[in-house]
Amino acid sequence: FLRVFLPSTAQRPHIIFILTDDQGFNDIGYHSSDIRTPTLDKLAADGVKLENYYIQPICTPSRSQLITGRYQIHTGLQHSIIRPRQPNCLPFDHVTLPQRLQELGYSTHMVGKWHLGFYKKECLPTRRGFDTYFGSLTGSVNYYTYNSCDGPGLCGFDLHEGESVAWNHRGKYSTHLYTQRVRKILATQDPHSQPLFIFLSFQAVHTPLQSPREYIYPYRELENVARRRYAAMVSTVDEAVHNITYALRKYGYYQNSVIIFSTDNGGQPLSGGSNWPLRGRKGTYWEGGVRGLGFVHSPLLRKKRRVSKALVHITDWYPTLVGLAGGNESLTKGVDGYNVWEAISEGKESPRLEILHNIDPLYNHARSGSLQKGYGIWNTAIQASIRAGDWKLLTGDPGYGDWIPPPMLPGFPAEWWNLERHIVPRKSLWLFNISGDPYERFDLSEQRPDVVKELLARLVYYNRTAVPVRYPSEDPRADPNLNGGAWVPWMGDEEEDNWHRVYQKKNKDWKTKLKLSKGNSFFRRLNTRIMSNRI
Repeated sequence: FLRVFLPSTAQRPHIIFILTDDQGFNDIGYHSSDIRTPTLDKLAADGVKLENYYIQPICTPSRSQLITGRYQIHTGLQHSIIRPRQPNCLPFDHVTLPQRLQELGYSTHMVGKWHLGFYKKECLPTRRGFDTYFGSLTGSVNYYTYNSCDGPGLCGFDLHEGESVAWNHRGKYSTHLYTQRVRKILATQDPHSQPLFIFLSFQAVHTPLQSPREYIYPYRELENVARRRYAAMVSTVDEAVHNITYALRKYGYYQNSVIIFSTDNGGQPLSGGSNWPLRGRKGTYWEGGVRGLGFVHSPLLRKKRRVSKALVHITDWYPTLVGLAGGNESLTKGVDGYNVWEAISEGKESPRLEILHNIDPLYNHARSGSLQKGYGIWNTAIQASIRAGDWKLLTGDPGYGDWIPPPMLPGFPAEWWNLERHIVPRKSLWLFNISGDPYERFDLSEQRPDVVKELLARLVYYNRTAVPVRYPSEDPRADPNLNGGAWVPWMGDEEEDNWHRVYQKKNKDWKTKLKLSKGNSFFRRLNTRIMSNRI
């Protein structure tokens, strides 16, 4: 790697990046009326709120873009997530953010959810730039037992200390456990000898909805049980951030620190989350799936206590943090992100004018889409989305496209979910002036074909730079029952990868689909009754 001029330790800030999981746009105090987050509200109010900030609609893509500074189409992770039994992980040919920070003299630590693959030891956080790691490798675990399941009978323990299984922490609530680990790191490092990078990737507030009872009681007035439990989990995160900022002050880090708070994707209303008043939810390319909560708090900010409308994307943290750490532009060559520190700290214009939300060639093609509907420029059956200036274009099937108010009632008829407007897709192309219409209520694709054609051409441009999708078939050797009861790497680093074996979802005939639909409806009704009656 290139050696660069390093500023003195005093000039290089300690960086604390806090990522929450599935926290919706309406799930923080300064946006919400029913969830209380006094610590996050205070930090955001005294810092810079990012109100034009974008992430990805699901877990793995957001984390990959944060760690590499690259769009999914440039890492091969443009489809879905990395599943526990897939021999897949963050590509080895990309230098990660923590690796760059190590080069710049930082001590790097990760605590929490990885979800970037672990089939080989080469994939583990400690091999991708983190000096220490403590957390879970898969996408979802029980908050107390750390069991993670990938199907019936395919369950295993998933809590790791470095490259070893951390069996002895079972029974401790993960948000508290991760907070304790961060405080321990801060207590044992010297803030004046070496700059510190901590990536705290909370499991919260992802399902399962689990929280210590004392956090639920303050929300007893919320009749919807899922929302009540969800709010309690958000409160545990708020308390955790309070304890971490207290430790930063206590151990002498705070005055030379930058704290970044971000969500990884939109909230899931079925599990208590809310993106109101934005359209859509987690897993969609509507604003409710990709518009993120975010703020920066730091004594080093030049213009504080303000709201920033600068366009910022999760890929921007890579060059921004490398720049803060004293690295020059040669260390971020080829990334898709921009250094947005001056936009955040000084209120200058953002260097970013455009965001490729994604192009996913494997996602179910929209039946109503075609090359003809894309003016011969782009096949609108393909799921894709791009933002350029004030305009946002979506093609294919963007996902569930309704506006969902915060869950207030104890329960609701399962049939309500079938009222969504795209249950029978009639369109495959949408255009919104997202600055003037942030809730995506007025489709302008027919009125402005000129803008549509320009953005379709941009999709073609990006698609020419895309690498093949990495989405291999699941490997039976990953079964925890074959690996001591835990989710651990199961392939040798010397084994060759078979990327040509792409996992394909089987198409079921209409009778099978009908049976599944009826079955899902039954389980929705059953779950609704259970959640309504459970206190």
